[in-house]
Order: sequence, then C-alpha cells, then structure tokens
Amino acid sequence: MLFFYFRSILLCLLVGALLGILFNSLAWGVVLALGSLLGWHYHQIYLLSHWLEQNPDSEIPEGLGALGNIFDDIYLLQKRHAQSQAQLKAILRRMQKSSTALKEGVVMLNAQGNLDWWNTAAKRLLGLKRSQDQGNAITNLVRHPRFLRYFLNRNYTDPLKLPSPLDRNISLEISITEIGKNDRLLIVRDITLLHKLEIMRQDFIGNVSHEIKTPLTVIQGYLEAFLEQTTLLQGPMKKGMEEMLYQAKRMDNLVNDLLMLSRLEIDNQRENETQIDLHQLLPNIQKDAKDLAQQLNKRQEISLNIGHPAKIMGSEKEIFSAFLNLAYNAVKYTPNGGKIEFRWWIDKNGGHFSVIDDGIGIASQHLARLTERFYRVDNSRSTASGGTGLGLAIVKHVLLRHDASLEIHSRLGKGSTFSCHFPSQLPIGQVQSGPKKT
Repeated sequence: MLFFYFRSILLCLLVGALLGILFNSLAWGVVLALGSLLGWHYHQIYLLSHWLEQNPDSEIPEGLGALGNIFDDIYLLQKRHAQSQAQLKAILRRMQKSSTALKEGVVMLNAQGNLDWWNTAAKRLLGLKRSQDQGNAITNLVRHPRFLRYFLNRNYTDPLKLPSPLDRNISLEISITEIGKNDRLLIVRDITLLHKLEIMRQDFIGNVSHEIKTPLTVIQGYLEAFLEQTTLLQGPMKKGMEEMLYQAKRMDNLVNDLLMLSRLEIDNQRENETQIDLHQLLPNIQKDAKDLAQQLNKRQEISLNIGHPAKIMGSEKEIFSAFLNLAYNAVKYTPNGGKIEFRWWIDKNGGHFSVIDDGIGIASQHLARLTERFYRVDNSRSTASGGTGLGLAIVKHVLLRHDASLEIHSRLGKGSTFSCHFPSQLPIGQVQSGPKKT
C-alpha cells in the first residue's frame, strides 16, 4: 500500500514536471498534478461515504489502488456481518419457537426488574399483555406480598409458591435466576395438581393426628392413675406400666409435632404477629435448656450472648418453638462437661440467632437432609434422646413463614452451629456494634 502511494505521488510529480515544462511553470504544474490526485482520492472517499449513508446493503462501489483494497475489505466484513446476523436471527427464531412450546412460563427482566420479554406460557399463567406490560416492573403486575418480599430480598435459593394473580384456584411455583449484569430470568410453573396432592397429604396427617390424640390422652390418664396406686401393683406390672406411659408420652409428642407441622404447612399467615423482645425470650430458652440438662444429669456450660437491639417482628409462639428445638438438640447431643452458646446479633444483612455447641457433631453427608421429616442421622441415637425426627422440619417451616433461613455447619466430633438468618426488614433497629454476653 505504501508502495502504491509513493508510486502515485512520484507519477504525479513527473506529470506535474511535464506540465510545468509545457506551460513554463514547474511549480504550477506540480500543484495541478497533486490537486488532481487529491481530487481523485476525494471522489473515492465520497463514493464510500455516499454508499454507507444511503444504502449499505447494496453492492459496494468500485475502487482503485489502496482504496480499492479498503473497499474489498469492507465488502468482506459486510458479508461476514450479514452471515452472522442471519445466524443470530435463525437462533433467535428457534429459541422463540422452543420457548413457545414450553409449558413453563419464561420472563426476562432487566436490572431494574422491568419486563423485557416473555413467552406464551407466561402470558397465560400471569396474564401479561405485550402492548400494555412491556417495560413495566414485574412487582406492579404480580402484587402478592410474598412475591414482593421474595423478589426484593434477592435470595432465590428456594422457589416461591403462591396463587395465580388470575385465578386463586391455580397454584404457581416461581423461581428466579440472576443472569448477566443484574438481569433476572423468571420461571413460572403450574403446580396446581401437586398442590392439591400436598393439601390432601397435609389433611390426612392432620386428621389422623387429631384422631390419635384423643385415645392417647385417655391411655396416658389411666396409666398415670394406675401408677399412683403403687401398693396395688407388683414389680413387673409397675415396670410394664411405666414403660407403657413412657412410650405413650413419646407418641403424644410425635402427634403434637405432626399437628404443629401440619398447621405450619397449611396456614401461610404468621400466627399473632407482634414485636418480639429477644431480651425476654432468649433467657427463657436458656433456662429451659438448663432444666433439660439437669433432667438428663448433664453438667453443661450454657451461655447467652445477646446483641443490641434484640427485637423482631413475627409470631412469638412460633419463634420460641423453633429456637427451643435448636436449644434442646444442642443439650441432647452435647456430652457431659460440654459448652453451648446461644447468640443473637444484627448486621447489614439482618438479624441472626445461632446455637453453637462442642458436641458430637454431624457427618457432612447428613447435613443436606437434616430438615427432612423423620430423617435420622442415627436411629439408635435419636431413639435414646426421645426425639420425634420432626424438630428441624418444624424449625425450617417456622423460618420460612418469617422469610428466614436455616444454616447448618457441623464436623463430626467437633460440634455444630445452627444459625437462623432473618431478613433485614424483620429485626427492629440499627446494626449493632457487637453482642453482649449475659
């Protein structure tokens, strides 16, 4: 290319010199030749500019020399670009056809949570309208309070189940995945049939539990009355009745846990929501834990570490039950002479309650399943402790009803930490500097 320019300039100078000799003015001859060269280059550039402005999809104009090479390069780039566009359009058409065939609703949201695109299933499940809803915030269209909390908390580990905004008899499962730079992909599934089956299961467990509780109460009452007549009972009979009473109480505890779990699953509203003062609630948890340790003949150091402020919104009965379950588990599975700490603190992420022990610990392969109903790490160990296998399931459901989560860390033989994380809107007050031990 440089050779072409040097050759063009040299040729112009030679032509200019000849013209100068003819017209007896060497300078004017050179100026005229160079001006002609610049004019030719300007004409080529004009053709290129006019082509780009008017119709870049038409055939590129012819060029000579270096500009001709540039024209050819642009033509090749244009051809490649056209091929890439055609491929992208084909891929987009296939994706749109594929998403249209999906039974699940797919909604693409931008960083502000506004609707960018959705498929036919999303239109059917959420009632979206292309002409009206394009660019609107998803929270303006799906107004359920639980969806609003789920969407704003940005904790999308578990899907959200809620009734359809079009028909409350239709149950939806919504899951959100963050993609790109804060963009989000929302997936909607119709789980009406599964929800109905779940309701049937819950009703069955609840009804059976209610039916069992009445005869259990009668059996316990008679056994306690018989055992009070110690003079009329022989040794083997008394021992048998004591064992019967123990097993009846175990079954009664199981029925009570089943009833509570059934209520937590069926009722989505928090019971008697109020402001909970943890400076009053947690010392009661500590006292009950110490009483249980004394009943089990265990000498344990049970400490309480409460940060300020220590108030949350929720159901005090449910929160007390969840925290007490965690406390009792720590007492049961921490050996004699062990240490247990109950700790509450607040940071920028919300409020946190932890039960920390140096007990027997749990192997890593069991951690993911601990909150399942009736899951037992060791059947013999659970039976000996008198547990029902529903405690952590109850804890999980209570926390879900408070938009909170349970985190478990444990090492076999090194102890365990069970932490309840409450979102920032539930704790009352500002971030505290640190917990105070009591």
